Amino acid sequence: MATRTWVAAGAVSAFLSVAIGAFGAHGLQLEDYYADIYDTGVQYHMLHAVGMLIVGLLGGSLHRPKLLSWAGWAFVLGTALFSGSLYVLSITEISWLGAITPLGGVAFLTGWACVLSAALVSRKEG
Repeated sequence: MATRTWVAAGAVSAFLSVAIGAFGAHGLQLEDYYADIYDTGVQYHMLHAVGMLIVGLLGGSLHRPKLLSWAGWAFVLGTALFSGSLYVLSITEISWLGAITPLGGVAFLTGWACVLSAALVSRKEG
Protein backbone atom coordinates (compact mmCIF):
# COMPACT_ATOMS: atom_id res chain seq x y z
CA MET A 1 0.00 0.00 0.00
CA ALA A 2 1.12 3.53 -0.67
CA THR A 3 2.33 5.81 2.09
CA ARG A 4 -0.75 8.00 2.10
CA THR A 5 -2.98 4.92 2.10
CA TRP A 6 -1.43 3.82 5.41
CA VAL A 7 -1.97 7.30 6.84
CA ALA A 8 -5.62 7.09 5.75
CA ALA A 9 -5.95 3.54 7.17
CA GLY A 10 -4.49 4.75 10.47
CA ALA A 11 -6.89 7.68 10.57
CA VAL A 12 -9.88 5.42 9.89
CA SER A 13 -8.70 2.97 12.54
CA ALA A 14 -8.23 5.80 15.08
CA PHE A 15 -11.71 7.13 14.23
CA LEU A 16 -13.18 3.67 14.82
CA SER A 17 -11.26 3.31 18.08
CA VAL A 18 -12.76 6.54 19.41
CA ALA A 19 -16.25 5.57 18.24
CA ILE A 20 -15.99 2.06 19.71
CA GLY A 21 -14.61 3.49 22.95
CA ALA A 22 -17.45 5.99 23.20
CA PHE A 23 -19.98 3.26 22.50
CA GLY A 24 -18.47 1.16 25.27
CA ALA A 25 -18.43 4.05 27.71
CA HIS A 26 -21.91 5.38 26.98
CA GLY A 27 -23.90 2.68 25.19
CA LEU A 28 -22.98 -0.52 26.97
CA GLN A 29 -23.68 -1.56 30.50
CA LEU A 30 -20.73 -3.86 31.21
CA GLU A 31 -19.65 -5.25 34.56
CA ASP A 32 -16.34 -3.81 35.73
CA TYR A 33 -14.41 -6.95 34.73
CA TYR A 34 -15.73 -6.87 31.16
CA ALA A 35 -15.51 -3.07 30.96
CA ASP A 36 -11.78 -3.36 31.74
CA ILE A 37 -11.38 -5.96 28.98
CA TYR A 38 -13.23 -3.72 26.54
CA ASP A 39 -11.05 -0.74 27.52
CA THR A 40 -7.91 -2.80 26.89
CA GLY A 41 -9.19 -3.52 23.39
CA VAL A 42 -9.79 0.18 22.78
CA GLN A 43 -6.32 1.13 24.07
CA TYR A 44 -4.51 -1.35 21.83
CA HIS A 45 -6.76 -0.42 18.92
CA MET A 46 -5.76 3.25 19.22
CA LEU A 47 -2.08 2.49 19.78
CA HIS A 48 -1.94 0.45 16.61
CA ALA A 49 -3.94 3.00 14.65
CA VAL A 50 -1.05 5.31 15.52
CA GLY A 51 1.26 2.51 14.39
CA MET A 52 -0.42 2.57 10.98
CA LEU A 53 0.05 6.33 10.85
CA ILE A 54 3.73 5.84 11.68
CA VAL A 55 4.05 3.27 8.90
CA GLY A 56 2.56 5.78 6.47
CA LEU A 57 4.75 8.64 7.64
CA LEU A 58 7.93 6.54 7.54
CA GLY A 59 7.14 5.22 4.09
CA GLY A 60 8.70 8.20 2.40
CA SER A 61 11.89 8.22 4.44
CA LEU A 62 12.87 4.56 4.82
CA HIS A 63 14.06 2.46 1.92
CA ARG A 64 12.17 -0.69 2.88
CA PRO A 65 8.56 -0.13 1.84
CA LYS A 66 7.76 -3.87 1.82
CA LEU A 67 8.76 -4.23 5.48
CA LEU A 68 6.66 -1.21 6.34
CA SER A 69 3.71 -2.58 4.38
CA TRP A 70 4.02 -5.88 6.26
CA ALA A 71 4.06 -3.88 9.49
CA GLY A 72 0.86 -2.08 8.52
CA TRP A 73 -0.91 -5.31 7.61
CA ALA A 74 0.28 -6.89 10.86
CA PHE A 75 -1.25 -3.95 12.75
CA VAL A 76 -4.53 -4.40 10.88
CA LEU A 77 -4.57 -8.13 11.63
CA GLY A 78 -3.56 -7.53 15.24
CA THR A 79 -6.34 -5.00 15.71
CA ALA A 80 -8.92 -7.39 14.29
CA LEU A 81 -7.76 -10.36 16.36
CA PHE A 82 -6.65 -8.67 19.60
CA SER A 83 -9.06 -5.78 19.97
CA GLY A 84 -11.87 -7.49 18.07
CA SER A 85 -11.76 -10.58 20.27
CA LEU A 86 -11.75 -8.42 23.40
CA TYR A 87 -14.74 -6.39 22.17
CA VAL A 88 -16.76 -9.49 21.39
CA LEU A 89 -15.67 -11.30 24.57
CA SER A 90 -16.68 -8.37 26.78
CA ILE A 91 -20.08 -7.98 25.14
CA THR A 92 -20.97 -11.69 24.86
CA GLU A 93 -19.03 -13.00 27.88
CA ILE A 94 -17.94 -16.00 25.76
CA SER A 95 -14.67 -16.73 27.52
CA TRP A 96 -13.05 -18.97 24.88
CA LEU A 97 -12.72 -15.89 22.66
CA GLY A 98 -9.83 -14.92 24.93
CA ALA A 99 -7.82 -17.67 23.22
CA ILE A 100 -7.82 -15.59 20.02
CA THR A 101 -6.40 -12.49 21.70
CA PRO A 102 -2.75 -13.68 21.91
CA LEU A 103 -2.73 -14.25 18.14
CA GLY A 104 -3.43 -10.56 17.75
CA GLY A 105 -0.63 -9.80 20.19
CA VAL A 106 1.76 -11.82 18.04
CA ALA A 107 0.62 -9.83 15.01
CA PHE A 108 1.31 -6.58 16.88
CA LEU A 109 4.79 -7.79 17.84
CA THR A 110 5.43 -8.82 14.24
CA GLY A 111 4.41 -5.37 13.04
CA TRP A 112 6.77 -3.59 15.42
CA ALA A 113 9.57 -6.00 14.50
CA CYS A 114 9.01 -5.09 10.84
CA VAL A 115 9.19 -1.36 11.65
CA LEU A 116 12.41 -1.96 13.59
CA SER A 117 13.87 -4.02 10.76
CA ALA A 118 12.95 -1.38 8.19
CA ALA A 119 14.66 1.30 10.30
CA LEU A 120 17.81 -0.74 10.89
CA VAL A 121 18.18 -1.90 7.30
CA SER A 122 17.57 1.61 6.00
CA ARG A 123 20.23 2.94 8.38
CA LYS A 124 22.80 0.50 7.00
CA GLU A 125 21.89 1.42 3.42
CA GLY A 126 21.70 5.17 3.82
